[in-house]
Amino acid sequence: MAVFEVFQDKRSEWRWRLVASNGNIIADSGEGYRSKQGVLRGIESVKNNAPEADIHVE
Repeated sequence: MAVFEVFQDKRSEWRWRLVASNGNIIADSGEGYRSKQGVLRGIESVKNNAPEADIHVE
């Protein structure tokens, strides 16, 4: 089962990464957030929107 990890980077910005059960990072925030609540809202957005996301192959 994958898990979201929340952490602060070297610049004290909040970030998340989605880690698979085998330890591989399968997604990350790609940007830093100013607050812990902001990063948690970002995670909720991914959780709510990703199941409906289309796949575009170019």
